[in-house]
Amino acid sequence: MPSRVQKSILNARINFIFYFVMLVLSFYSRKIFLDSLGADFIGLTGTLQNILNLLNIAELGVGAAIGFNLYKPIQRGDQGTINEMISLFGWLYRYIGCVILLIAFVVSLFFPLIFSDTSFNLFIIYFAFYSFLISSLIGYFVNYRSILLTADQKNYIVSAYLQSANVVKTILQIVLCIYFKNYYVWILVELCFGVIGSIILNIKIDKEYPWLKTNIKEARIYNRKYPQIMKSTRQVFVHKMKDFLLMQSDQILIFAFVSLKMVAFYGNYTLLITKASYLFNSTLDSVGAGVGNLVAEGNKDKILDVFWELMCIRYFIAGLVVTSVYLFIEPFIVLWLGEQYILSKSILILLMVNTFIFLSRGVVDNFNYAYGHYADIWAAWTEGLLNLGLTLLLAPKLGVSGILIGKIVPLLLIVVCWKPYYLFNSGFDIEIKKYWKSTLKYYLLLMLSFSFVVFIRPFILILPQSWMDFIKYVFILFVIYFILTVVLFWFFAPGIKSFKIRVFNLINNKLQK
Repeated sequence: MPSRVQKSILNARINFIFYFVMLVLSFYSRKIFLDSLGADFIGLTGTLQNILNLLNIAELGVGAAIGFNLYKPIQRGDQGTINEMISLFGWLYRYIGCVILLIAFVVSLFFPLIFSDTSFNLFIIYFAFYSFLISSLIGYFVNYRSILLTADQKNYIVSAYLQSANVVKTILQIVLCIYFKNYYVWILVELCFGVIGSIILNIKIDKEYPWLKTNIKEARIYNRKYPQIMKSTRQVFVHKMKDFLLMQSDQILIFAFVSLKMVAFYGNYTLLITKASYLFNSTLDSVGAGVGNLVAEGNKDKILDVFWELMCIRYFIAGLVVTSVYLFIEPFIVLWLGEQYILSKSILILLMVNTFIFLSRGVVDNFNYAYGHYADIWAAWTEGLLNLGLTLLLAPKLGVSGILIGKIVPLLLIVVCWKPYYLFNSGFDIEIKKYWKSTLKYYLLLMLSFSFVVFIRPFILILPQSWMDFIKYVFILFVIYFILTVVLFWFFAPGIKSFKIRVFNLINNKLQK
């Protein structure tokens, strides 16, 4: 059986492959869709999908709670308990799916008011919304068993099948879009591949776990048998609802306070940032189930060693991504789409801050989840209410910048300050000053590297006015930043030495085989 590290590497490898495939397709398809269908349509689809994401907060908490409670049965090989928990999960998901369907129908009744100022007729809006809704509901009624793959560190299977379908879907949409330039065809392809991907995934789950037999009818009994799941679900729900409001509500808020076209403009930036972040974030998030299994083993020294290794990697990558965004995103957008799509420098800087927090928070979050730390509901309410209050206060005056400030301030208070304290106090049982002593080193080292590369940028005698010049420009600045940061982390960052030993041991084991 593959080890925890081997599974993490396999997950990372699959994510790595699909990342580069989708990277090329995403940029090319975005250009084609904007040119053929228009910025307003792309803004409309983004807004509708975010409305559905808002409705999906009804799920938030169930998947995380089930996943957390699956770690020990998987470790023991307890197939009976796993079957019961997946059955309970399926029952809860079907109930939630029905609730989402009902709420979605009610929300859609208000579309004539919500989209009264758009140029699209209501039929195309409803067709797009219900197509996206059907694709979303498939996950609740059919794909719920895939949570076992995630908890068992086999998320590469989910990625391989769903991402393959996504690649084929995007290519087909590009071809049809070029020839037909038709909204309905684009949406219909989106719907069909949601169904196809689900069918293929479930066939693979049956092959991977032939013993997995869910019994939805008995789920009420299992609900009483595992009361800790519902307790965890209620706690996680509040945290996940807050995370949605902070991380995924941008496009709805921009539509409400700015314009539908600005949704598409902002989406160009977030697409680039997401692609820059996704490879590293998904690779590191793939160790989440491994952290859960590690904590379940209870070896404190080993837990702390892994924590500092992951912290070192996280901060190094966060600095790499954020610096790249600042240096390269504007010239890339000019070459890719045109100068008219450039947003203000203040929005770019705020996006950098938000992205850094998002990327660097993962280790603390993974370990808090592994310890089952969901009881700090007050923190979620504080973060959510502060976000809402600041957004309502600042967005009418500052637009997109106000929306971003409304996200960043509560993130600094809760995610950056409170969550590490919660982990060290209730999980590791160690004084928080040890965390800050090491973490402040990361901030200082990254700031030194960033400041140096920004300082020397004017002396780089290459203007990125063509794709070839852009590649040279990126290569020179990226290499300078990378080498400088590696050197600084090597000598001063905690966790880098143990990570080096782990990598060398892994390579040595591979060579011996």
